[in-house]
Amino acid sequence: MSYLKQFTRILRGSLSATPTGPTSGSTTAFHLPLRKLVLRYSQHNPSSSGLRTFLLSPRFSALTAKYPSVEFVVDQAGREKHPLATGFYAATEHDGRRKDVGLANLDANQVEQKVRQVVESSGRKVRSLKRRTVESKSEGARGVWSWVHGKTPQL
Repeated sequence: MSYLKQFTRILRGSLSATPTGPTSGSTTAFHLPLRKLVLRYSQHNPSSSGLRTFLLSPRFSALTAKYPSVEFVVDQAGREKHPLATGFYAATEHDGRRKDVGLANLDANQVEQKVRQVVESSGRKVRSLKRRTVESKSEGARGVWSWVHGKTPQL
């Protein structure tokens, strides 16, 4: 049995997906949109060395303690798989969102930045701010054009 596999069993048993405490149900409590974060790594692939180092560091334990409403799952992938962080976000109108972030060939500090980015993001797709369509709540000064109001074509 590998040393990280034993480590992941401890994490799965000690963490819960629901926040506990006096403010868990109050209206002033803020809950992150992220519900579950799955960290996949390979024991033998050298591209996973940064993630393995981050998982064994006290920074990962501090991150899990800082966000008790997020379920952290550490999973061992196959030999040839690159490390991956997958965030599952709260369900919106239609369904929940999922965001995958690759962690290949990153050191422990860069892995921590990427994991924090997944935890603190909303889960929405990144959209360009340029050339966004203008939406108005009021009708335009010229009104709405329709082919019914135009002249009929002469044949």
